[in-house]
Amino acid sequence: MAKILLVEDNEMNRDMLSRRLKRKGFEVEVAINGSEGVAKTLEEEPDLVLMDMSLPVMDGWEATKQIKADLGTKEIPIIALTAHAMSGDRQKCLDAGCDEFETKPVQMNKLLTKIESLL
Repeated sequence: MAKILLVEDNEMNRDMLSRRLKRKGFEVEVAINGSEGVAKTLEEEPDLVLMDMSLPVMDGWEATKQIKADLGTKEIPIIALTAHAMSGDRQKCLDAGCDEFETKPVQMNKLLTKIESLL
């Protein structure tokens, strides 16, 4: 069973995504800001990180950069979750180190396809 770390500050999004991922058989850990996301990634070494980009304390771009800069976690795939859907936003996420990009509101089937391809 793959372990996914969901870094999301919005309680409704966090609840909905974590329940749906658990139903699909994933183990789900949660962090509510970028700083906690980095710490939990270093601690738990999940198989994949779902990273909201607009987070308190430390945003998703900085959190992604820190995770990818660490030798122990740099290979963990990160999927950016963002409401920012402008043309340059996808590239900005990829430049920060994200491996994939999904806009909100999340289309679960598309997200699951991306998760499977990265695991």
